Amino acid sequence: MDLSLTSIINDLSAWTGANTWVGRVFVVVTLALALDLIQRILLKRLARKLQHTANPWDDALLHAMQRPLTLLIWVLGLTFAADIAASESTATIFTAVTPVRVVGSISAFTWFLIRLTVNFQQNIIDAGLAENENYDRSTAEAIGKLLRISILITAALMMLQTLGFSISGVLAFGGVGGIAIGFAAKDLLANFFGGLMIYLDRPFAVGDWIRSPDREIEGTVEQIGWRLTRIRSFDKRPIYVPNATFANIAVVNPSRMTHRRINETIGVRYDDAAKLEAIIDDVRDMLHNHEEIDTSQTLMVNLVSFAPSSLDFFIYTFTKTTVWTKYHEVKQDVLFKIYHIVESHGAELAFPTSTVHVPAGIDISQKGTP
Repeated sequence: MDLSLTSIINDLSAWTGANTWVGRVFVVVTLALALDLIQRILLKRLARKLQHTANPWDDALLHAMQRPLTLLIWVLGLTFAADIAASESTATIFTAVTPVRVVGSISAFTWFLIRLTVNFQQNIIDAGLAENENYDRSTAEAIGKLLRISILITAALMMLQTLGFSISGVLAFGGVGGIAIGFAAKDLLANFFGGLMIYLDRPFAVGDWIRSPDREIEGTVEQIGWRLTRIRSFDKRPIYVPNATFANIAVVNPSRMTHRRINETIGVRYDDAAKLEAIIDDVRDMLHNHEEIDTSQTLMVNLVSFAPSSLDFFIYTFTKTTVWTKYHEVKQDVLFKIYHIVESHGAELAFPTSTVHVPAGIDISQKGTP
C-alpha cells in the first residue's frame, strides 16, 4: 500500500473530482497541524531535560521559542494553502497572500526576539540578586527596554518595506518630523535622555537616600521613570523630579557612603587643665579599642582651642556601620564613654561661664549706681 504524500494527494484529487485544490489545501493544513503538534511535544520533552541543567540561558531560549514557532508554522501553512486556493480563483484578496506571509514571518521572529530579551533580562536580574541582595536592577531593565524598542522599530521598517513603502522616504519623513517634534517636545526629550543617563551612569538607584545641596531635594528614591523620578521625603511626602533636572544639579548619595563620621568638640573646665592631657590619651585609647570604630580610617583626638570658658578638644573618627539608626547608637555610646572618662579623672565638662572682677571698695550689695 503506497502511503506517500503524492499518492495521498492523487487519491484526494480523485475523490474531490474537479475541485482538486480542496484536497491539496486539506493536506497542507493537516501537515501544519501535525508539524505544530510535533514541535510542541519535542520542545516540552527538551524543556524537561534542560530543567536539570545549571545553565539558565538554554531554558530562556527554549521558552522564548515555543509560541512564536507555533505562529510561524501556522502563518506558513495557511498562506501556502491560500496559494493553492489562489491558483483556482482570481479573487483580489489572494494578492495579499505573499505580503501576509512575509509580515507574519517577521512578526513571529520579532515576537521570539522580544521574549528572548525579556527572559535574558530576568535571568540577569535573578543572577545579580542571588549574588548581592542590593543588586541594582535598573540598568538591566533599561537595557532590556532599549533592546525591545530597537527590535520593534527594525521590525516595523522591514514590514513597511515588504508592503511596498519606501524606507528612505519613511526615514526622511521621520527626520523632518523628528526635528519638528524635537522643538515642540524638547523638555520631554530632555527628560527622556536624562532618565537614560541615570540608568547608564547610575548615580543612584531605587531605594537610595539622596539629597541635593543645590535644591531642596532629599529623600528615598522610589521610582525612576523615563520622564520623572519619584522621591519620598522623610516626612513621607512624594517629590516628583523631572529627569533633566539631575543633569544640572549636584546629587549626594549618602546610601553609598562607606563609613559615617563622628566629629564632636568637648569642653573641659580651665580648673581641670592639668588633667586634660591624660583625659585625651584615655579617650584616644577608648576609640582605638571600640569595636564599632574603624581604626583603619582617620582617628584624631587633640586639643583644639582655648575657648572663652573651656579647654576644647575634638574627636574625629569613623564608624564601621553606615546604618543611620545604628550610627547614632554608636555615637551615643562613644559620648557616654567620654563623659565617664572625664568624670573618672575628677574633672568636669565645661559650660558657658563668665567671671566678673569687682574693684576693691565697691559694695556690690548696694542697689543702684554708686
